[in-house]
Amino acid sequence: MPSRIEDYALIGDLHTAALVGRDGSIDWLCLPRFDSGACFAALLGTADNGRWLIRPSGEVRAVRRRYREGTLVLETEFDTAEGTAVVIDCMPVRETTPHLLRIVEGRRGHTAMHVELVIRFDYGSIVPWVQRRNGGLSAVAGPDRLVFCSPVPLVNKNFKTTADFTVAAGQRQAFTLSWGLSHHPPPEPVHCEKSVEETDRWWRKWSGRCQYQGPWREAVSRSLITLKALTYHPTGGITAAATTSLPEKIGGVRNWDYRICWLRDATFTLLALLSAGYVEEARAWRGWLHRAVAGDPAATNIMYGLAGERRLPELELDWLLGYEKSSPVRIGNAASKQFQLDVYGEVLDAMFQARRHGLEPEKSGWAVGSALTNFVARAWKEPDEGIWEVRGGRKHFTHSKVMAWVALDRAIKAVETFGLAGPVDRWRKTRDEIHQTVCEKGFNRDLGSFVQTFGAKELDASLLMIPLVGFLPPSDPRVRGTVEAIEKGLMRDGFVQRYDTRTETDGLPPGEGAFLACTFWLADNYHLLGRQDDARRTFERLLSLCNDVGLLSEQYDPAAKRLVGNFPQAFSHTALVNTAMSLSGDNGSAGRQRES
Repeated sequence: MPSRIEDYALIGDLHTAALVGRDGSIDWLCLPRFDSGACFAALLGTADNGRWLIRPSGEVRAVRRRYREGTLVLETEFDTAEGTAVVIDCMPVRETTPHLLRIVEGRRGHTAMHVELVIRFDYGSIVPWVQRRNGGLSAVAGPDRLVFCSPVPLVNKNFKTTADFTVAAGQRQAFTLSWGLSHHPPPEPVHCEKSVEETDRWWRKWSGRCQYQGPWREAVSRSLITLKALTYHPTGGITAAATTSLPEKIGGVRNWDYRICWLRDATFTLLALLSAGYVEEARAWRGWLHRAVAGDPAATNIMYGLAGERRLPELELDWLLGYEKSSPVRIGNAASKQFQLDVYGEVLDAMFQARRHGLEPEKSGWAVGSALTNFVARAWKEPDEGIWEVRGGRKHFTHSKVMAWVALDRAIKAVETFGLAGPVDRWRKTRDEIHQTVCEKGFNRDLGSFVQTFGAKELDASLLMIPLVGFLPPSDPRVRGTVEAIEKGLMRDGFVQRYDTRTETDGLPPGEGAFLACTFWLADNYHLLGRQDDARRTFERLLSLCNDVGLLSEQYDPAAKRLVGNFPQAFSHTALVNTAMSLSGDNGSAGRQRES
């Protein structure tokens, strides 16, 4: 039985990432080429497809774990009748070879420990050729090589490598796993103890730059560290999650690859970084954004690879059962080629917010922004697949039209505020037409609420964005009516669902968890409406879902009382930061409307 999603912690080196379970098993390690399918473990909790386990060989009485304060260095403490041992996990921040370091430290008595290493490449489909080398082994398959260094004797049997040893109080044993190209010489060994301490200092220095000093500083700091860990340092791109195909419903088919960068995250991410004082990271993200969308606006993707790749073909890996038999397992994402009108609004808003916060403009930034705006002015009347990437056909989604309004609005304000050139009279006319159309066709008078699509009766949590982006002021009765309708129609045990998942709105079988970012948006709306007690209560309820090391996935299943969806999820942690900022009086999600 695989570990629950919330039983994992994240480590990474700003190029790659791994997930470590409470049981001492590393069940997911993405190697540097995200697009190649090279990976150490194929899917969480499936030992036959690869894992690296270090834990006591006997009965464990208690497990405690924590990140070292302000770092991505993880410590998992195992308590047994005979002794207590800690496994220290980290990936050193680096520019070249990735290393996965694990140090076993005895803290009480004598603890018998067991090591098990199962290496598989290409999502579990390839068993590598393993050879012994001094102090460990080398595993090669195709372009990839893993080198394992061990201070204790190893046993190879049945395509597994095992070791047993005992660690006494005060003793430490260090293990390393390093990746390299198979046609290159094996990667050089690293000094584990020195590398861990250097990594510790690096993260402490980075997290010490956080300028947020509000009541939720620990949660905000952990979320920012997580966003940094999900950043691909060479390009500045921030991947949506470290995993693929963790289900939105256990046993279901809503299993997507999130090791990709979404344009939709642009403004949220930018504001979270800038509000916390991480200007360089915001600049790098903005740079990735500009490069990714450069070209024909009509050919803009909604998501890109970490380096800006546009081709992200979706494949199903039929040899994998999936997490808790949730299939199919997918890599790549076919939604990358959908037409989603709202992403243009996010991109134009991010460009505007970057200028407003003093980031020097990209050389070609306004030329790209102006071209995107002109495209939206022509295309806004077209149906699209919408924010939730429906696979049941294009519709006139209200949220999409609102974000088309945002695109025009931010472009106009860019001209007015920064003296840029643009056909503002034409843009104003189009902006006003969009606003009028949305208010006429996207609002249902019988319900007293905006609705998912023009002329429909279905609700949609994306409509909570209407006051956040400044489309209507919070005082407008239509905003209040929409919030009240969503409270009645989309709330489940205190959390917000994206839409009524009992239907097949998106062309897929019904059923999923509550979408955490939407619940953060509800807290933002409460704040804007002056319902401060409700805002804080909702925010605290969301914080209670963080696992023991402060991480959130994409969704939460209130019935099963467990996290679901890919993990950890950048969108959830970005929303956490922005809502904390808003409730603390800083510019966060709720601050966008004041700047529009």
